[in-house]
Amino acid sequence: MSKKIAGGIYLVIDPGMEKQLLFNKLKAALEGSIDVLQIWNHWPEGINKLSFIQEISALAKPYHVPLLINQEWALLNETSALDGVHFDAFPVDLLSIKQKIGKAFIVGVTCSGNLETVIQAHQNQLDYISFCSMFPSRSAGSCTIVLPENVEQAGKLTDIPLFISGGITPENTATLKQKIDFDGVAVISGILNAKNPKQQTQAYRDALTKKQLS
Repeated sequence: MSKKIAGGIYLVIDPGMEKQLLFNKLKAALEGSIDVLQIWNHWPEGINKLSFIQEISALAKPYHVPLLINQEWALLNETSALDGVHFDAFPVDLLSIKQKIGKAFIVGVTCSGNLETVIQAHQNQLDYISFCSMFPSRSAGSCTIVLPENVEQAGKLTDIPLFISGGITPENTATLKQKIDFDGVAVISGILNAKNPKQQTQAYRDALTKKQLS
């Protein structure tokens, strides 16, 4: 595994979107410079998962963006197009999963504000943590609202890259960046529903460069 995650813009794509629209939006976002790409396991009925993954990989590969799958780690044994997996909660059988995959891969996890997840991620040397949800969000589903103080405290417990997610906009990213330190934002609709995904991606990047007030 040569690809690493350090922060930046983490785009989650919904395979349930109309395919050509999704591909057009993704290409524009890639041109705007995203850093991580995840395929959400929101599969429409009858889709060929491996074919879809290969097509997404072909789009992302020229940009050297790591491609992750949500939850379905076994797919890493079925295609070389995937670089890792994102878990919605810390997997208690992580060691067994690693043994079954048998190669290095990126592992990230969602944290709902429970710092025990942060400790587990740190102890098991995961590659990143994503906090969900910072703000009310339809795509965040049942995620509880995470207080900024939880993210700040997590930064004292680990040096693993921290992403914020759930209702994230360039505006509230910039506001939070003035209050707490984090490494990136994870976004779905904030980019995929934008009229100009490339421009919107750049707006998120600008927001991430805001300096924290001393």
